[in-house]
Amino acid sequence: MPPMLKFPTDSVWLLLLAATGLTYWLGESGQLGHARLVPVFIIFGAAFFKGLLVINDFMMLRHAPSLWRNLLLGWLSFVISMILLAYWLGSR
Repeated sequence: MPPMLKFPTDSVWLLLLAATGLTYWLGESGQLGHARLVPVFIIFGAAFFKGLLVINDFMMLRHAPSLWRNLLLGWLSFVISMILLAYWLGSR
């Protein structure tokens, strides 16, 4: 194993970096044309995935009591859902 990936959080960090690059590329490239909601859902899906990684690995809640983990995952889901709802209502 390369010395850079000595710890599991190093791999998670690389995944977070790749997901950030993907969302930046989607937002700036215009590759998806006129499909307005598709890139938004992809970007917020990546945001949820990144939040999940942070909660599980960097906050070390993967093996914590389910109450704490579920509270944070519920909060993350609620916030992303409300932002998507506001975007959808604003685009109508």
